[in-house]
Amino acid sequence: MYAIIRTGGKQYRVREGDEILVERLTDADGSSVDFEALLVERDGIVSVGAPTVAGASVSAEIAGQARARKVISFKYKNKTRRRQTIGHRQEQTRLKITSITGG
Repeated sequence: MYAIIRTGGKQYRVREGDEILVERLTDADGSSVDFEALLVERDGIVSVGAPTVAGASVSAEIAGQARARKVISFKYKNKTRRRQTIGHRQEQTRLKITSITGG
């Protein structure tokens, strides 16, 4: 059984017991978060929502906060001595999927 959820502008395929990294959520560590399911597959039967499956939800527990690896952006213009290096680290939340209900 699996479900597809949406958070942070992205969609994730999850199963019970999975741990996933998502865009940062402001809730505290150890707290529970619920997501509406966009699609649920159970025993070979697929339920697709419009936009979500009625009565289906995914519960997850926040396992921690972290930051992703640094992404380096380098800009260069020849003949003008212009060089610019920019670094960015995206903040992330680790979620542990506890249950998928409904569908």
